[in-house]
This record gives sequence, structure tokens and C-alpha cells, in this order.
Amino acid sequence: MNHRHPIRYSRTAGLIVMVMFLGSIATPSIAAPFKESPGLKTLQDLQSVFVDLAEHVKPTVVNISPATAPAAKSGDSPRGGRPPESSGSGSGVIVDKKGYIVTNNHVVGDAEVVEVRLSDKSHFTGKVIGKDPDTDVAVVKIDIDHDLPYVTLGDSNNLKVGQWVIAVGNPFGLDRTVTLGVISALGRENVNLSRYEDFIQTDASINPGNSGGPLFNINGEVIGINTAIINFAQGIGFAIPSNMVQNVMTQLISKGRVVRGWLGVGIQPVTADLASKFNVKEEEGVLVNEVFEGDPASKAGIQPGDVIIKLDDQVVDTPQTLSRLIAQLPPGKDAAFEIIRDGKHKHLTVKLGERKEEAVTASIPKQPEMVLGLNVQDLTPELAERFKLKDEKGVLVTKVEPGSAAESEGIKEGDLIKEINRTKIGSSEDFKNAIDKVKKGDSVLIRIIREDRAFYVVLKTQSE
Repeated sequence: MNHRHPIRYSRTAGLIVMVMFLGSIATPSIAAPFKESPGLKTLQDLQSVFVDLAEHVKPTVVNISPATAPAAKSGDSPRGGRPPESSGSGSGVIVDKKGYIVTNNHVVGDAEVVEVRLSDKSHFTGKVIGKDPDTDVAVVKIDIDHDLPYVTLGDSNNLKVGQWVIAVGNPFGLDRTVTLGVISALGRENVNLSRYEDFIQTDASINPGNSGGPLFNINGEVIGINTAIINFAQGIGFAIPSNMVQNVMTQLISKGRVVRGWLGVGIQPVTADLASKFNVKEEEGVLVNEVFEGDPASKAGIQPGDVIIKLDDQVVDTPQTLSRLIAQLPPGKDAAFEIIRDGKHKHLTVKLGERKEEAVTASIPKQPEMVLGLNVQDLTPELAERFKLKDEKGVLVTKVEPGSAAESEGIKEGDLIKEINRTKIGSSEDFKNAIDKVKKGDSVLIRIIREDRAFYVVLKTQSE
């Protein structure tokens, strides 16, 4: 007879088993040593590049803030004054061992002196050597008894979209903050930050306080000066290209101001409607709508209706581009222009003059498509005086019909019509003869003078 004997566990043995079981749950296994992958060394090398670059350039970046009262002396600690993140505060970069610093015009504002804080926390009173609102560049100088760490300006003409960059500055008072990104775009215009725009766009993080700070390439060269961001956007910052900075900086240091070339024309974009009238492609070149008498363009033979497509072998495709290219040239320079006149290419050389501060800017009107509706009369001396017109001939707009193309275009009472379809208009009879040649549904090219500005418009007549 078989007897089954129950298996007996001592309380101690059960406890040991339970502890062993729990121990197997609570104690994680030790990870195996990380085996270096083929790409890890590459990443480490890349990381070292940025680490070394940041350490090299950070000492050249300074904080610029409104001068304290009384003004700080060289090497003194500040007394009072606004914190670094205050309005008007920003960054700068040392570009010369003797203490020349580049920053933004909007950082220094109207100040003649500013407070400069170096990377070693020492403070100096910086003198504003010169500033240029048209490019938003300013130069500050501090007096110091030893050489400073500095950086050189690179060649921004060689930049490519996708290149690595780092931005260094003092956003929100956080000194020498380093951010990494790439060049997102080049040649940005129409940002409405300054008169002459050719911005580098980057996704390297830029915030208030970064203004005036440098944008570096991986060689440690300054290829831009950070100037602005788009509010409520992420990864969209703008920097002034180093070649523009170099040109302005050199003149501010040597002359205290910037001297620019002057052509003496009014210009506007070539829209689709205008392109068909002037036998060019849409957005090919810029259209000359006025030539100022006695100025360089007039002396060289440039005429209203010419389309400028190149300046010194550089393509001109927007009014902003032409203005910027001319502004970069010195007065007295012989500039080579390629133009299209009546469908034919011509080459002209213009000796540039000097741009004055009160120079007239170009008019760039809108181009809606509605019906034509204008009443005109001959220009008289009294009417010319009333509407501030210098011309002696032409027909004056006396009425603009409501809902017409002219009204939508922005044509106003007092505008002077000088041409219709490239035919000069000197009287109301000329106007009538020109309009009589226009068929229903045709578009009409009109050149208008308003006070001291000129522009072309294209109006569509009503179809049958």
C-alpha cells in the first residue's frame, strides 16, 4: 500500500524562495558594454567641431546696453542702469583687437555712448563711431590698454543654403548663448526692416537680445550680423550679410558716415501686364518710370520705359536689388548697365553720382484690372502750382469715375498723364487721339506724374 506524504516546507525555506523570486524582479540586468558603431566617431568629431568653435568665438561677443548715469568708466562695474534684457539692449562682436565692435543701429538708437560688457564681466563705456539706419549697422569703439580677442568677417557671397551656422548673443540677458542651425535662404528682400535688404535667413534660434550679435560659419568667421526675427514664428531669423557689413563698417570707421552711389531714376517691378507692353518677360529686370533731369541716368541716356536687366554683369530682377547694388557702389564709379528698350538690348555706361538723404524713392503702384474711367484737362501754371508739379506739359486728371480701373489703381485728381501706350501726351487733344486708338478690351499703358514721383499703370478697357 502506497502512502503519499505531503511535501513540507519550512517557513524559513519559503521565505528564502520568496526573497529569491522578488530579487529576480527588482534587480535589473546590467546592460552590455556599448559597442561603438561606425558612425559614432563621425558624430563625436562633428560635436567636437561645434564645441571648439563655441569656445573660440564666445569671448568675442559682447553685451551692449544703454549707458548708465553717470557713465561707467573703463573697467568699472556698472552702477544702476537697466538690466541686459532692457529695451534697446543687444549684442555685438569685436572685429578688431583695438576695440572696434559691430552691432545693429537699432541697438544703439540715438545714443552717442553705450555700455559694453565683455565676456570677462568687465564694463566699458563705448563711443558710437557711426551708424547707418539704411542697413541697420553701427560701429562702437571702446578704449582699452590691451589687445582683445576678435573675429574676422567672411565672404557672404560664397554662402550656400544648408550650410551650418551658429548664432551667439545675449537673448533675454542670458550672456553668450550659442544656438545651432543652418542657412535657410539667401537674398531675402521685402522684410521691411531697412532700406537695403539682402538678408541671410537662418533657423538658428534668435531672440530679443540677439540683435547685433554674430552669425558664424564653421570656420569661425562672421558671415552675418543678426538683426531680426518674425514675431510668432519659429526658426525664422535674419542676418545682415558680412560683405554688406564690411562695406558699411569700413566707411563708418574712416568717415563716420556711409557714402552711396546715385543713379537718378524712379523704378517699379515688371508685372505681367507691363511685361507685355514693353516686350519683356514678367519679372525680367525693373522698369524705369522716371529719369531725373540732370542726374547721372539722364546724362547717360537712360529713358522712361527702359527695362534695366543687369548692372555690372549682376542680374537685376527687383527694384530692391537695383537700389542695393547701386548703393554699394561709390560715387564717380562707371557702372555698366544692360537695358531693354523697345524690345532691343542696349549697353550704357553711367558715371554714378552721390546719393543725398532727401533722394526720391521709387513708386510701386498696384495693378488691378477694371474698366478705364478718367476725365482730364490741359495743365496750366496755376494747376501745376496747386498740385506741386514741376512739368509744363501734360494733361491733368480732373475726375476719376467711381468703380473704374483708375480709381482702383489709386489714380487721383491732380495726377499728370505724360504718356499713353508709349506716346507722349502734351495736351488734352493728344490724350483724345491716343484714347481713340484704343479698342474695347485692350489694355492701356499710362505713365503718370504725382508731385515729384512717376509710375506706370496698366488699365483694362471694358470689353464689348
